[in-house]
Amino acid sequence: MAIPLRLRQVCLAAPRLEPVLDDLQAILGLQVCHRDPGLIAYGLENALLPVGTDFLEVVAPVQADTAAGRFIHRTRGHGGYMAIFQCDDPKAGQARAAALGVRTAHEIDRPGHYLSVQLHPRDCRAAFIELGHSPGGDDRQTGTWWPAGPHWQAGQRTDVTRRLLGIVLESPEPAALQAHWARILGLPDDGQPLQADGTQIHAEPGPADALGAVVLAVADVPSALARAVDRGLWVQDSSFHLAGVHVRLQHGD
Repeated sequence: MAIPLRLRQVCLAAPRLEPVLDDLQAILGLQVCHRDPGLIAYGLENALLPVGTDFLEVVAPVQADTAAGRFIHRTRGHGGYMAIFQCDDPKAGQARAAALGVRTAHEIDRPGHYLSVQLHPRDCRAAFIELGHSPGGDDRQTGTWWPAGPHWQAGQRTDVTRRLLGIVLESPEPAALQAHWARILGLPDDGQPLQADGTQIHAEPGPADALGAVVLAVADVPSALARAVDRGLWVQDSSFHLAGVHVRLQHGD
């Protein structure tokens, strides 16, 4: 069965890991399901939290001169780090991107577990785009998603936060940036938000190219925002600011 392209995971980069995890768990009722010990080889630590059947990831440097550390310095802490899409054939996506002049920054190949291609953020403009395939992941509720570990379903908590709705890109030229991502991802672009199997990618005006917001469905928006205020975070309209992005909340069942 073919797997439609879907935004499966959004990665945020932060100077320190635990404070961001504490805020996400306290405000959104999420739970860490996996930490990848292999990232220490790159000078990083991370944690993943299920959001319905998708994921938020936070990554932080634990030594100088790491990719995430350079990203935080270059963006002055503004913008999400990576948008990770589940697909059938990452190599086909890599070839499509290469034809557009988008370079590959990194590849992950764990035979039988995970194959992914990370596309260079300077060429994607707003953030890394990663295209990943996890064998056995056809069913998103019961299937595999290697980056989240073998038991990610045990970490699911949907009483407060229901699901990931999408991301918002920012740019001085939002229509051009959205069209660029549509070409990279092989999605039709009619000027409306890009549709990726129940998740959306939308671009809005902003001072610089960035992954500016993550959009989540929650059971009770005012209560979640009140918890964000209690945590000392900047709250505006229906969003709070954390780890370089605006976390936009919408009511959802």
